[in-house]
Formats: sequence, structure tokens, C-alpha cells
Amino acid sequence: MRIEDLKTPCYVVDEGKLEENLKVLKRVKDNTGCTILLAQKAFSCFVEYPLIGKYIDGTTASGLFEARLGKEEMGLENHVFAPAYKEEDLKELVKICDHMIFNSFSQLEKHKDSLEGVSVGMRINPECSTQEDHAIYDPCAPGSRLGVTAENFKEEWLPYLSGLHFHTLCEQNSDDLKKTLDAVEEKFGKYLKGLSWLNMGGGHHITREDYDLELLESCIRHMQETYGVKVYLEPGEAVALNAGYLVTEVMDVVDNGIKTLILDASASCHMPDVLEMPYRPPLKDSGQPGEKAYTYRLSSCTCLAGDVIGDYSFDQEMKPGDKLYFMDMAIYSMVKNNTFNGMPLPSIAVMDQTGECRVVKEFGYEDFKNRLS
Repeated sequence: MRIEDLKTPCYVVDEGKLEENLKVLKRVKDNTGCTILLAQKAFSCFVEYPLIGKYIDGTTASGLFEARLGKEEMGLENHVFAPAYKEEDLKELVKICDHMIFNSFSQLEKHKDSLEGVSVGMRINPECSTQEDHAIYDPCAPGSRLGVTAENFKEEWLPYLSGLHFHTLCEQNSDDLKKTLDAVEEKFGKYLKGLSWLNMGGGHHITREDYDLELLESCIRHMQETYGVKVYLEPGEAVALNAGYLVTEVMDVVDNGIKTLILDASASCHMPDVLEMPYRPPLKDSGQPGEKAYTYRLSSCTCLAGDVIGDYSFDQEMKPGDKLYFMDMAIYSMVKNNTFNGMPLPSIAVMDQTGECRVVKEFGYEDFKNRLS
């Protein structure tokens, strides 16, 4: 089946692009000896875990369910970080995770007697913001609940720790990592020489075309050689960057002063970051408003007045039945979608390197109903 023949709405994972990304990550591993994990919060399409596991070292989770998924479906290194752990979750996590990272010393003190057999880490906050106007994604924003600041670091707990973890980046290049590492060394370097590992978290846009791989590799080597630690990276977006589509169909065209396409896909339900960030998702064969001959506002068949994806222009007039292909939809959209308004979840398909697609998951009424009772 070809992508244009898929029933809509449908997410499509591009295996060719996914593997291309994985080869870049493997180059970093091979050149530096670091360990790279998939951050499942960005991409949890586990049908691709066997492929991903051929190139990188395992998974990292934000809680019990993601940790179980990584253990069951990839079965390599399995790490977890959460701002706090429920006791019943922790009892299972210590059985399936190699590394457990805590967000506070009070949490470590609470659970210290239950951590036999796992490598224990503490998340730190270097208080070095590099994200400008994106405070919602900035763990170093003033008052952030994420990570222990230098002022609140308790040296007496060092014997319980094997490593430190920081995660401060979001879709950023390695110059921001270098700036962050300078702050980490200044504030926490004195603790690193007695530890086994340093986890640099995620947010590294390693597979982006303009990403400075040489600087990243230099940063990794510097920390390894200076402190004798093993370095971990936890990219999520970089694994599946530009490796997916959301295919949707035009259902109607409405003109109440603005020509609007009504789609069977929704920003609110199927790509919520469009409204949360907000941002204008890339759309195949389209342009900015007014750039091409026909400009439309793209919206959905939900009842939410603000369920608007954005304004786009096209070379040809659009009509019901036409297919549109939103790009870079493998990351976050698939894991954050919802069934508001009773909207069906998009199917999931995989496209191989020849362009052939196979549907791996379809959703229906029971998926909507069973979430509520």
C-alpha cells in the first residue's frame, strides 16, 4: 500500500529517515564511547524498537509505564527519572530499571532502603537557562521544580550516588550544551570525580542538518577525560526527527470571510503541541499565506473554535477528498494525542525504504469508550 492509499487520519513512520537518524547517533557513540538512550516521552512507537536497538543502547522513561515498555520491547539498558516516585511504582521499577534518578534528596532518603541492585543518580539544576522565551520547556527557569540546585546539594548523600543527571535543553544545538556544561562544571564539578557517570539528558537536536556534531563529541570527551565518568545522552526527538507524517483528508471547504479547510485531523486531538507551544507544523507541498496561488486556513471537524492548525497556501485550489501530509509527526504528536470530542485516534502505519506502507495499529470506538470507565 502507498501512503496516498491509507485511510485517514493516519500517522506514518518513515523507516528510511528513522534509520538515517540512528546512523548519525551511532556515529557519535562510535566516535566517543558514550551511551545513547531513546527518551520514550518523545517516541514510543515500539514496533520500531527492534530497529532502534540495533543502533543505540536502550531506553529512558519518565515513569512506570514507559519503563515497562522499554524493558518489554527493547530489553537493553533501562533508565528512569521522575520528579517523585510512588512506593508501589518504585517496588516494580527497581526490578526492571538499571538506573534510577531522583529529583530531590528527600525522595532519595524516603526510598534509600529499596534501591539494591540499581545505579542511583540525582538530577541537578545548573541554573543556566538557554531557551529564551520557552519557559514552559525550561527546567532552569526561576523556581523550577526540576533538579537540585548547587545551594541545596547535600554532600553527605554522595555515598548513595553513582552519578548526576541534568536535562536543560529543548531542540537545541551543541553550543547550548557547551554553555550548560560550563555551569555544571562550575557548580557540581567537585562532586563528579568521585562518581561513575554523568547523564546529559535530552533536548539535543543531534540529527538536525545544522547540528554541530564535532562540538558535541568534544564536550563528551572533555567530561569523560576530566572526570573519569561514563557519559549518557537521552535524545528523544533526535531519534525520530522528520521521520513521520500525519495524513489527513479535506472534508469540506468553508468560507465565512476566510477560506477554511475542514480536515479529519485535529490540532487539539492529534497534534496538541500546535496549540500548546504554539507552532505551525510543516506541510508537504505548501507555502506561507499568499506565497502560492490559493491560501486557506486549516482546521478540524471538532467543535473547538480554536482548533486551528494554521494558514497555508497551495498551487492548486483545494477540494473535499484531497489528501494533506503534515511532516515531522513521529515525535510527541503520537504520544500526546487524545480523543476529545470523541475524535478517533489516527491509525499508525510504517513506511519502508521503498515507500510501501503497512498499517500496524487501528483504533476505534472501544479505545474512546474504555478510557472513561
